[in-house]
Amino acid sequence: MSAVHYDSYTDARAHLKALLDAAERGRVATVRRDSAMTAVVDVERLRHYLASVSPSRAQVVPEAGGWSVFIPGLPVAADGATFDEAVSEMIGALREYAEDWQDRLLDSPNHAENWGLVQLVALSDDEQLRGWLVGEVP
Repeated sequence: MSAVHYDSYTDARAHLKALLDAAERGRVATVRRDSAMTAVVDVERLRHYLASVSPSRAQVVPEAGGWSVFIPGLPVAADGATFDEAVSEMIGALREYAEDWQDRLLDSPNHAENWGLVQLVALSDDEQLRGWLVGEVP
């Protein structure tokens, strides 16, 4: 099986198994709807790719008897009494940001480029996000 492409939503729906099988195997799988083309991608492959090409650049600093975590260029930060607590709080802050982005920030010029981050956050569990934040991406 090579790349799979369907020129309509109806055609893709009729061949949904083939479309999903191709995506799960890592093959190019696309659907055209009107003038837009959409790729269908396996979640774990996409999550792994995003994590590997977008290091978190998180900075953790000791502050006032605890720890602060922030990612330069993002409006997201967290504090905790311990390093682990600060990282856990940052995971929560990233999840809140991703939700806010989906609800209202995606069209804001200063947030639109964070699409990849939002996808990574939404597709990761807490352990995967922790590994990404501290630079332990497999």
